[in-house]
Amino acid sequence: MGKNKKFWSFKVKDNKTGELTLYGEISSSTWWGDEVTPKQFKEDLDALGDIETLNVYINSPGGDVFAGQTIYSMLKRHKAQVNVYVDGVAASIASLIAMAGDKIIMPANAMMMIHSPWTIAMGNAQDFRKLADDMDKIRDSMIVAYESRSALTSEEIAEIMDAETWLSAEECLEYGFADEIAEAKQIAASMDEKYFAVYRNIPDELKRPPDKEVNSSDKDLIKQKLLLELEL
Repeated sequence: MGKNKKFWSFKVKDNKTGELTLYGEISSSTWWGDEVTPKQFKEDLDALGDIETLNVYINSPGGDVFAGQTIYSMLKRHKAQVNVYVDGVAASIASLIAMAGDKIIMPANAMMMIHSPWTIAMGNAQDFRKLADDMDKIRDSMIVAYESRSALTSEEIAEIMDAETWLSAEECLEYGFADEIAEAKQIAASMDEKYFAVYRNIPDELKRPPDKEVNSSDKDLIKQKLLLELEL
């Protein structure tokens, strides 16, 4: 991994259950263009052993599309039952990762955002023509992933992607992007200010800081997930 930090954390809960925590930005400077980082992710995933259940906890504003697509593919292929918990927000490519779940659970106050891929790039006209083709292919593959779980048509999914659509837990359940709505959690959340200039349609409730009062069960959840930061 060199100087690159992991943005994930795996944990063996017991001999039949593993956990994956994806909190914060899905990112890696080396994911696109070499095999080092995805190889490490797969090795960490395989190290969980012959588990029957993999619980995935997501609270992420999104990040690198190539990392997200690779994680989605690895989780989708895994033989274990994959349960995805959107603890706060699954935005952008993090929402695609969530689609790998055999079951997706969202607290009543969690949110999901889907949009078409975009990038910042430099180059000549030929470079940009190739980039546009690549982005179209990525968009098409994302539509297929969303459509595999949803009752929406590919055209409807493309429309809400182009609009940068923020979906409540109820809307995700209606569209097929979630299977179950759980009790609201205090950890479900807010977006860092740096994303205010990146995403154009962030709901006002996500721009407010979370309340200071946190019940004991949510404190335990927050403590468990913050262990990821200690491992980096």
